[in-house]
Amino acid sequence: MNALTPDIAAAPVPAAGQAAIQPLAGLRIVAVEQYGAGPFGTQQLADLGAEVIKIENHKDGGDVGRHVGPHFFGPEDSHFYEAFNRNKKSLGLDLKSEEGRGILEKLVASADVVFNNLRGDLPAKLGLDYATLGAVNPRIVCAHLSAYGRTGSRANWPGYDYLMQAEAGYLSLTGEPDSPPSRFGLSIIDFMTGTTAAMAILAGVVAARAQGVGRDYDVSLFDVALSNLNYVAEWYLNSGVTIGRTPRSGHPSLTPSQLYTTADGWIFIMCNKEKFWQVMAPLIGKPEWASDPRYATFQARFANRGAFNADLDAVLAKRTTAEWMALFAGKVPAAPVLDVGEALDNPFVREQGRIIDFAHPEHGALPGVASAVRAGGAAHPAKAAPTLGQDTTDILTSLGFGAHEIAALREQAIVR
Repeated sequence: MNALTPDIAAAPVPAAGQAAIQPLAGLRIVAVEQYGAGPFGTQQLADLGAEVIKIENHKDGGDVGRHVGPHFFGPEDSHFYEAFNRNKKSLGLDLKSEEGRGILEKLVASADVVFNNLRGDLPAKLGLDYATLGAVNPRIVCAHLSAYGRTGSRANWPGYDYLMQAEAGYLSLTGEPDSPPSRFGLSIIDFMTGTTAAMAILAGVVAARAQGVGRDYDVSLFDVALSNLNYVAEWYLNSGVTIGRTPRSGHPSLTPSQLYTTADGWIFIMCNKEKFWQVMAPLIGKPEWASDPRYATFQARFANRGAFNADLDAVLAKRTTAEWMALFAGKVPAAPVLDVGEALDNPFVREQGRIIDFAHPEHGALPGVASAVRAGGAAHPAKAAPTLGQDTTDILTSLGFGAHEIAALREQAIVR
């Protein structure tokens, strides 16, 4: 533990009525990141109070995400960028210059983590791995998020979410049978890889504080995509079973666990425990189905899936989705099928405070989705994403640079 990084575990417990500190307060992360997966991961940590210093190559316009359209708040500030970079700081820095490298090493000496989401062969070339930075700070955690890893035949391959979905089998599982292969509607591999990287960072910090030394931690889009196959992979590896797509997004072995039609649309029902079917049957006016030998058990319903789903469709089509949801609420696992706008306008979302305003120095309050982690007693920070180089002066000043030195660095375009 260095002098500028207090031991989080030793923080005092707040007194009754006193606001709790952020769980990651005092954790400093230097992030050489851009676009989606990497910034999503560090944003999870920034939301919990970590200081995330985002290193941006100002000569290339900073994080490429700033320029991803079609929606913008202004120059260098897209909606896409704001979604991935709240509660962070921005340092515009030319890492390839000698002076820029010196600034990075001063930061590393005061940091817990150096994170990047570069192509697999670049961290070593840029000196962002532990072999290089461990000489600056032996306790530093070097976390790497790449497409295919930093070793092997694909270390220098670029890669993106949809490619991983394609190669890891996701497109063969998504959509209706006999339709073209389909990807997830969201960049789910980016999000899960970013979250996995955040977990690796925290594991690294815990280990470094316990052992006194850091190390490299690697996460890749491909590895996360493959690991997410989970029980489907287990079925293939141990039984040789390859599953495919099922009608209406149905579960491969459980029924009812899929989409059903209602009088005005769709409803998703998941009776993934037998007890829920026993509750549901009388609620839909068919108590006899709970003991009908064709429908009474998972095995029976699966064996008679076609007839069962047709019978259930016919019953559910007699009421609207809202009516069924009111009847099932808290008794049968079910959900309405909403579009994105309806999902965000859902009264339950508002009830739970899931949409909050993030303060932007130029645009005012920008509404966004709150952190998925709730730390008891602590109010999460709510700053919008930083402008390019917004925190350069403050960061350099904290490292001991004077006003004239900072002005000279700006004049030479070492910093912005």
